[in-house]
Amino acid sequence: MNCAQARDAARHVLAEHHAPEALVADVLTVVSELVSNAIRHGEGLTGFHTTVRGGQVVIEVSDRSTLQPHLRPPSPHTPGGFGWRVVKTLAPSTFIRFHRGGKTITATLPLRPR
Repeated sequence: MNCAQARDAARHVLAEHHAPEALVADVLTVVSELVSNAIRHGEGLTGFHTTVRGGQVVIEVSDRSTLQPHLRPPSPHTPGGFGWRVVKTLAPSTFIRFHRGGKTITATLPLRPR
């Protein structure tokens, strides 16, 4: 699965729940960042799942790496490094579960504004 396929899968789940467009944009951004980071930095994507449960959109992305994502200080001299900051801003309750095969990052966003 690549980023475009993951976004399409997430878009389909959100359409089934009539998610507001602003939420769709945020979810697709989080999906893009997590999937591209798994491919680029996580030794390959090993799992992807998006669902809606308990009034939350739940995005789960797994990769082969046991390295924890971290916030890099912003630098005008180093490209990139904003993905994890974007994820944590849009989905502050994001958490990481490490397992034998690497890690799974779970990001949640409320389905409806509070």
